Amino acid sequence: MSKTIQANNIEALGNAMDLALERDPNVVLYGQDAGFEGGVFRATKGLQKKYGEERVWDCPIAEAAMAGIGVGAAIGGLKPIVEIQFSGFSFPAMFQIFTHAARIRNRSRGVYTCPIIVRMPMGGGIKALEHHSETLEAIYGQIAGLKTVMPSNPYDTKGLFLAAVESPDPVVFFEPKKLYRAFRQEIPADYYTVPIGQANLISQGNNLTIVSYGPTMFDLINMVYGGELKDKGIELIDLRTISPWDKETVFNSVKKTGRLLVVTEAAKTFTTSGEIIASVTEELFSYLKAAPQRVTGWDIVVPLARGEHYQFNLNARILEAVNQLLK
Repeated sequence: MSKTIQANNIEALGNAMDLALERDPNVVLYGQDAGFEGGVFRATKGLQKKYGEERVWDCPIAEAAMAGIGVGAAIGGLKPIVEIQFSGFSFPAMFQIFTHAARIRNRSRGVYTCPIIVRMPMGGGIKALEHHSETLEAIYGQIAGLKTVMPSNPYDTKGLFLAAVESPDPVVFFEPKKLYRAFRQEIPADYYTVPIGQANLISQGNNLTIVSYGPTMFDLINMVYGGELKDKGIELIDLRTISPWDKETVFNSVKKTGRLLVVTEAAKTFTTSGEIIASVTEELFSYLKAAPQRVTGWDIVVPLARGEHYQFNLNARILEAVNQLLK
């Protein structure tokens, strides 16, 4: 029987990075405070001491340079893990990620690849200042050549991260901050991967498909298994990967239930929730028993501190949408 450990999301992530550094001498890791301090959330705690400053190091506040260094290192044969301290700080890095990391395989006609992982803590939950709570997965998800993932639990965090390490192409790895230490889960201590692009069917039901990912999954699972949504015939899907997203799992579920609700912490307009609903409506219109709905954050700048509750507390709106769809 394989050994297991109890871990929360931040510990699972740290364990994955430790295994990656241990197994492959080409893996390097860097970011603001990622070395000596172990990262602002302590995800990389102890790794610089274990692997040395040549493989785990600190960077100045220069996200464009961090991404650019990673692109060059990846093309040159290394596997860089780049920590952008918060996803809202990634705007200066987008040029390097979008125009170089995502395109180098196509630009070189397959001669070069860019196996870089860009880690981005995202979303609400810590009542932080501006730029610390953004949900930007839709921006990254539409860029050809990028893989974009967002785990919601320790098992997936470790498995998806190690799958990202094995990927020959760039991966943007979004980490929901409010789930970092929300709960613990028993996970394998050894190396394993979770396939990128494969959703997870959390619960089976015949009445309504709910699709979500990342920070909203914790509350949804509690609602479906022990709360207001128990015994309502909910089929709950954790998308896990934003791009490429698992159409097959979602479509098969909607064909069965005929109803769809998409729940995300991100804003409503021009985001992932709209893409999922558009795809279902275009391809499965004849299966639908009701118009698909979504519950999302508001189309506003993320409020500071006390106002964050109104942006990210979605449970009452989820229940209202479910009741309307099941009428």
